[in-house]
Amino acid sequence: METPGYALDTTWRTLLKDLGAVPANVLRRAGLADDLFQQPSVRLASRDYFRLWDSVEAEVGDPLLPLRLCEAVRSESFSPPLFAALCSPNLLVAAQRIASYKALIGPMRLDVTQANNLVTIEFTWLDSSLAPPVSFVVMELLFCVTLARMGTREEVRPVEVMTTVLPTPLAPYESFLGVRLERGTKHLVRFTAADATRPFLTSNEPLWSAFEPELRRRLADLDASATTVRRVRAALLEGLPSGLTGIEDIAKKLAVSKRTLQRRIEAEGTSYQDILAETRKDLALHYLEKTKLPVAEISFLLGFNEANSFYRAFKTWTGTTPDSLRRGTPERLST
Repeated sequence: METPGYALDTTWRTLLKDLGAVPANVLRRAGLADDLFQQPSVRLASRDYFRLWDSVEAEVGDPLLPLRLCEAVRSESFSPPLFAALCSPNLLVAAQRIASYKALIGPMRLDVTQANNLVTIEFTWLDSSLAPPVSFVVMELLFCVTLARMGTREEVRPVEVMTTVLPTPLAPYESFLGVRLERGTKHLVRFTAADATRPFLTSNEPLWSAFEPELRRRLADLDASATTVRRVRAALLEGLPSGLTGIEDIAKKLAVSKRTLQRRIEAEGTSYQDILAETRKDLALHYLEKTKLPVAEISFLLGFNEANSFYRAFKTWTGTTPDSLRRGTPERLST
């Protein structure tokens, strides 16, 4: 997959205002278009994005910019992947969800691992030829701690924070973290398993269920080499709640003819009906196991005209009923 660059959205305008920075001055410093923040769906190459970041730092003139950004961030200014993280039951799940959709934000990878009663969140920048600004890296690490504190409303402290280049001055960052900021070969923040699974007071699984299909669609859109099956699934995730489940509807979304879409799907060894059924099944299991939505509402979200049709389809897919699966009764079969 070609590196997609870094996404810009309305979050930037909000944060710049909170930091007291003039957007026009920032853009001028960076040598970028004056109307950049007004353009929809802007993505910048790494070199341009890092130059923009450096320009913000120069315009604000504060060596503690990462701390100020974490203080300025509010839930209403989040991009959808980050806002969805606050809907998670805890930091561990939030980090796993962000890791799945990090490509929406930029060419970065987030690895979340559990071992020895510890949860580690590690960042990797995919543009190996360019070193990201130190303050940018530090901000990402600090944000993990900020997210934990916003979700739990507790002063959660990591047990270890490491990065390759330490910021200066160091003391304010260590005061914020409550732990030494260590220099090493990786960019990571580590929490105890107890803190990583501490319940988020902001948890809202129904809201996450509303976000997830859109996030999946946006992620698939980034991959220009996505298979036809993946593209169809992404289009279905967006169209199912509105009942747009026909192959004609999906072909129109993908800007191809019905015949061309059928041919491409068959070339990948499957059929449109199989993709539709598998997508519905996966979503049905997600809604039943992760939310408390009524079965009738789930049926609607999956594009069925009536609940009875959903019940019949679900029994075909899994050998059991939605109600039995949700109760965890013995008749549930493995899927």
